[in-house]
Amino acid sequence: MLDVTVIEDPEAAAVSLDPIRARLLAELAGGPASATMLAGKVGLPRQKVNYHLKALERHGLVELDGERRKGNVTERMMRATAASYVISPLALAAVQPDPDRFRDQLSARWLLALGARLVRDVGSLITGATKAHQRLATYALDGEVRFASAADRAAFIQELTVGVSALIRKYDAGDAEEGRDHRIVVAVHPTLKTPPTPELDQ
Repeated sequence: MLDVTVIEDPEAAAVSLDPIRARLLAELAGGPASATMLAGKVGLPRQKVNYHLKALERHGLVELDGERRKGNVTERMMRATAASYVISPLALAAVQPDPDRFRDQLSARWLLALGARLVRDVGSLITGATKAHQRLATYALDGEVRFASAADRAAFIQELTVGVSALIRKYDAGDAEEGRDHRIVVAVHPTLKTPPTPELDQ
């Protein structure tokens, strides 16, 4: 099971957003289960659970883990293909955000567009690397800082901009024919006091 996978197909995205199917994905992320086992957890008839599982399986969101005999019945044990899922903006390709359309370093909406592009690009890179059986070279830095004042925040951003810009100028080899372009995204935003948690309906 993958830790996280990106959903790029619009139909797969629609399937995953159904509240019942999202609940089944959450249950199966905890371990393999049959339709009968899941029926008791989500309060639905086994046949209804089977219907939803087949829809998830068609789009690669769950897969067969094995079979087990229970009396005269053979049960299919299903498992989620990932512990969590991210929907790529490619699933809404016609209306996906374009950070090049409006560039404003102090705009929260521009930051959101950058984040959406990051999900789209890295998701596509993961898909390609998986098909080619290759490792994907990436790096991420995550941290938190408490600023004493808005002035300190502005000073921090200024130093960050100068420092990263200097590194880009130092290492950018635009004429290197064998080189490969890399995108750099640095973000600063307030920390959420309580991260949002989705409510799953039965």
